[in-house]
Amino acid sequence: MKYIRDTEKSVAEALEDLKASVADNGFGVLHVYDLKATLAGKGVDLDEECHILEICNPHRAKEVLDADISMNMALPCRVSVYTDAGKTKIGMIRPKPMLEMLSNDPALSKVASEVEATMIRIIDEAV
Repeated sequence: MKYIRDTEKSVAEALEDLKASVADNGFGVLHVYDLKATLAGKGVDLDEECHILEICNPHRAKEVLDADISMNMALPCRVSVYTDAGKTKIGMIRPKPMLEMLSNDPALSKVASEVEATMIRIIDEAV
């Protein structure tokens, strides 16, 4: 259900390359969360780096919402750049199995498959 790739890049390099790949593939970055900084602001220390990007292709999102407006809870797509034991990783929860857990609509399954293929390409290009 997860797709995770290791990269030799630093977190900062991976983030920049991921943002470029997002744009190159017709998606946009809606927001970037720095989870380590957010938790530190609440007095909680996180040993690893963790940045979460919310990304979206508005046309694909509309297709999903037109099929089932309650799927808004599964949007936008999220991709993380993080460290695990000091190694940089880029990963996501695969859209297709996630949406299939929430709906059995074949139209949603088709969109989710196409979005997932693009998301994998985005991550692979950033690695």
